[in-house]
Amino acid sequence: MKGIVIKSTGSNYLVRTDDGSVLSCKVRGKLRLEGIRATNPVSVGDIVEFDLESDEATGVITKIHPRKNYIVRKAIKQSKETHVIAANIDQTLLVATLLMPETPLEFIDRFLVTAEAYKVPAILVFNKLDLYQGVLDEVLEETMDIYRNIGYRCIAVSSVTGDGIAELRDILKDKTTLLSGWSGTGKSTLINTVNPGLNLRTGEVSMATMSGKHTTTFAEMFQLDFGGYIIDTPGIRGFGIINMTPEDVSHNFPEIFSRLSQCKFYNCTHTHEPGCAVKNAVDSGEIASSRYHSYISIINDDESGKYRTKSH
Repeated sequence: MKGIVIKSTGSNYLVRTDDGSVLSCKVRGKLRLEGIRATNPVSVGDIVEFDLESDEATGVITKIHPRKNYIVRKAIKQSKETHVIAANIDQTLLVATLLMPETPLEFIDRFLVTAEAYKVPAILVFNKLDLYQGVLDEVLEETMDIYRNIGYRCIAVSSVTGDGIAELRDILKDKTTLLSGWSGTGKSTLINTVNPGLNLRTGEVSMATMSGKHTTTFAEMFQLDFGGYIIDTPGIRGFGIINMTPEDVSHNFPEIFSRLSQCKFYNCTHTHEPGCAVKNAVDSGEIASSRYHSYISIINDDESGKYRTKSH
């Protein structure tokens, strides 16, 4: 039998079969895709084959079909392995906020580099527009301009006022979308606003730490009333890059990649070499200094906590 994984809890999986029924499945023995060292052998979005157990109410996953794409990050407790967030997706939406909590730009950049590397189109959704009250409007525009100028689509939304919700619904319609973001940015609330019938559990941001609590414990796929599927994921408080050389990283910053041929040296690392077109573009303001800082941090494999909230 065949189906798609709609929820992963680490050892148990919910699989929606071709006839629309949902079955609880386990993995027996070692089941891994060739070339991928991951802490989770099966992820949400995987197309799998399974055998029914004798009770015909549960199943055993026996095969994972090849993935068209997937999004990964460095596993939290096993730094040399990956954690597959989701597979077989049409796009990913990264939900960010300027306050309560503030999403660090380096976190955004690390996520976008990974999306580029795995060929997943990414859109930035700046949430909680209602909290800015004109004070941060200019900051929001400047932030969105950084990413618009690179070529990323950016939208600003509010679950409270309804701003941007119609546009968000259009983006989601008839697509399989991974929704991700820093803890507390309001991902589940946004989903409830877009599709109220799902009624996902939501939480509040701590006023003491300005960080969110995990209200989504495991990745889960939901069907949208207006067409399409959305994969809600636990809030992330760090995004480790894995299996990328400095050259790979430079290729996944579009504004750096477009200038590689203009550098004096073919193997330029864009750190200290003379005649570097990338450094010249940073100096002239053509490349945002925040993006260059993120590039340097990633190639130095520096995830020491610079972009994490104080509570972590």
